[in-house]
Amino acid sequence: MDHSARAAGAVVGSAVGDALGAPFEFGPAGAFSARFPKPGAGEEMCGGGGWEPGEGTDDTQMALHVAYSLVERGGLDLPDIYKRFKRWAKADPKDIGLQTLSVLSSFRSWDKAAAHHFKTSLRAAGNGSLMRATPSAVHFAAQGRAATMNAARRIAALTHGDPAAWEGTAIFQELVRVALDGGDPLAAIPDALDAVDPGQRDRYVTVLAEDWHPSQATEFNGAVWPCLGSAVWALRTTSDYEEALRAAIDLGGDTDTVAAVTGGLAGAVYGLAAIPERWTAPLYVPLPGSRDHEVVRLDDLIDLTRRLLSGQTWNQ
Repeated sequence: MDHSARAAGAVVGSAVGDALGAPFEFGPAGAFSARFPKPGAGEEMCGGGGWEPGEGTDDTQMALHVAYSLVERGGLDLPDIYKRFKRWAKADPKDIGLQTLSVLSSFRSWDKAAAHHFKTSLRAAGNGSLMRATPSAVHFAAQGRAATMNAARRIAALTHGDPAAWEGTAIFQELVRVALDGGDPLAAIPDALDAVDPGQRDRYVTVLAEDWHPSQATEFNGAVWPCLGSAVWALRTTSDYEEALRAAIDLGGDTDTVAAVTGGLAGAVYGLAAIPERWTAPLYVPLPGSRDHEVVRLDDLIDLTRRLLSGQTWNQ
């Protein structure tokens, strides 16, 4: 499988996970399998909770604003990403995290708003920076570990002032990078942890351990480290993309984001062809705040992946 198939699997896989998990958000564990006990047993892209069948949430909307900034600006332009985020927040999206809304509503500049929020609230380790990270991982992966992890931290810091969010997002992007290059992201965890800020490392060592289970989490999976740990657990304990997504959603809680993160990672491992067509066909992502992309669908996501990869040189 070549890198383009893995990259498209990551981008599409994250969006699919988001839309598939959204109707089960904040519900109990096992709700997805209780409703759909066998693969294909009913319309799994069922909608609900305010979402239409196949509709992407704020997770994918923010990810796409990052992606379009990267391709249209020719690289990382943090003020531009922040401007797109603010325009999106003002365009009345169906959902937006309270922390993200607080930062994007600030009158402070792009490089000060999140830091001020964290200084005053002391709470900024939500998974909102993790949910949107897959396109950035795809774009920077060819530049290596340091560039990939650094980009993750810098984009995360636009809305999340807590270094825990920066490091969790950096680990995720590194694991996706390894998968895109045909490697085993699970085997890459120790090296990724070595590159993490020492002050944040222990919590990630815990949730990324081989014997960790999401039931052991001491925080809700809306926090960045149990969310990442749950996604890695879902990948580790299953054998294909579909199984990984079912396992992630069946955890309950913040199902759209856990599934989006799982979908990005599993999509990079298994590739676009592994994602069921019954999940990709109804997929669509409204994009509030965009001047050029009102609704993004499967073909648009594949084209966007191609643009994210444009000009990159990969190991074969």
